[in-house]
Amino acid sequence: MSDIKTVSTLVVGGGIGGLAAALALARQGQQVHVIERADAFAEVGAGLQLAPNASRALDRLGVLDNVRKTAVFPQRLVWMDALSGAQVTAMDLGEPFQSRYGYPYIVMHRSDLLDALLNACRAHARISLETSRHVVEVADHGDMAEARCTDGSVYRCGLLIGADGLRSAVRGMLAGPGEPVCSHYVAYRGTIPVARMSSHAGSDNVMMWTGPDMHLVQYPVRRGELYNQVAVFRSDRYSPDHDDWGTQDEMSARFADACTEVKDALTMIATNRRWPLFDRAPIQQWTRGRIALLGDAAHPMLQYLAQGAAQALEDACALADAFATHAGDTPAALDTYAGVRRARTARVQHTARIFGDIIHMERVGAAVRNTLLAGRQADDYTPVNWLYAA
Repeated sequence: MSDIKTVSTLVVGGGIGGLAAALALARQGQQVHVIERADAFAEVGAGLQLAPNASRALDRLGVLDNVRKTAVFPQRLVWMDALSGAQVTAMDLGEPFQSRYGYPYIVMHRSDLLDALLNACRAHARISLETSRHVVEVADHGDMAEARCTDGSVYRCGLLIGADGLRSAVRGMLAGPGEPVCSHYVAYRGTIPVARMSSHAGSDNVMMWTGPDMHLVQYPVRRGELYNQVAVFRSDRYSPDHDDWGTQDEMSARFADACTEVKDALTMIATNRRWPLFDRAPIQQWTRGRIALLGDAAHPMLQYLAQGAAQALEDACALADAFATHAGDTPAALDTYAGVRRARTARVQHTARIFGDIIHMERVGAAVRNTLLAGRQADDYTPVNWLYAA
């Protein structure tokens, strides 16, 4: 016989999006139970960029002050040409930026953000947390939703939020089968002690070096004690049928013409794990009855705008707002939530793909791009207003 548990609100997935959703709903007065597939609540990865739209959401969730304890607040985003070593353009993240958007640009370790959300959830009387629960099937029964796990346990609830990531089981029920789309790009990432940081980067900058089919991102995290580096490149050997692509040798070949600063940085990047970059096309079907998607389960996107976590945090706040408007009417609240979020996240998904093409241009195209950007002022925020503004 199955182990059947009845909860008010069930969040499937205990990552950044799932914990943010739990916190947002609990602050609205709901009882929330979070189940996580892994044996512990933990984030895999290294650095994370959080633009003002993410900082704003964290403030609404009541965790921004704790986030500040481990975060770094860079003063500039600097775009460099990875071949010539010359600056392409920069964005001032200081006082003019914060005055415009009301919140800072933050860089931090992913695990530090998860810990801030997790600690807030653990401290909240309306939130309960459970690990080692792998959901493989969900269903909407009209008056309730149901989730079934691999161990036979069943959860019945009045609201089910699928925040179970790129390969979401909940998404499959709503949007049908389908595999994530591989971009043929792969990333190697990790942190090093800040003492080994490249002297050209500066402790107050987010550095992005771009070249044909490759780029390198660098910035400090964890109170400036660690330095995060991410090398991304396109593999010519990609195949969905095997994993022998995106190798360290390919990375060396792709960055062969890079300037000295970039090549030096590559010698300090961990290569024990590669991270293929996936997204999916936007979908219309975010909800069904008492079930809804959130975060990467709804709108996985390429990393080029650094908006994956930010959009999940926005989702959580929009979800709480929808329930504040439609208290007692779960289907109406979920319809409102999806209506608010669908177009915005689709735009971010599409724009991330386009920006990836722009930063990875071949030499002639890059030269034209760099010339066009050369006269841009560091306090010109026009291109990001739609994304960062309230």
